[in-house]
Amino acid sequence: MSQQLVTLLLGSNLDFPERNIETAISKIENELGNVVGRSEMLRTKPVEFVSNNIFCNIALRIKTQFSPIELLNSIKKIEFEMGRTEDSLITKGYIDRVIDIDIVFFGNLNFNCSRLKIPHEKHVKEREFSKKLLLSIRKH
Repeated sequence: MSQQLVTLLLGSNLDFPERNIETAISKIENELGNVVGRSEMLRTKPVEFVSNNIFCNIALRIKTQFSPIELLNSIKKIEFEMGRTEDSLITKGYIDRVIDIDIVFFGNLNFNCSRLKIPHEKHVKEREFSKKLLLSIRKH
């Protein structure tokens, strides 16, 4: 498969969020593909659930040879390795997390299955912090 330009959004609100983000970026670069763009980090309040823990968020652009499902599986592996044992698809809601990595865009692909929808509608259309990060990565 040829290289695809993929946009990811990362978030963390447990332990040391900035360090968690940097660890995840390192793992992404080592395991998934080259990071070719990144936004600045943004601190935000939790969305769609209540918590006193503030999030650290960042948008990344990577080039990868993985298919969407291969990429998702590799992302879930990274999240698990970093300590995220419960996925929002399983819990049916949002909770505090060490790391969350979402695929927002995968080239120009529109993709929809039970585990993955691309583009990620909530990040693209609903969440203000996501729209801000996605806009800032386009400038880089």
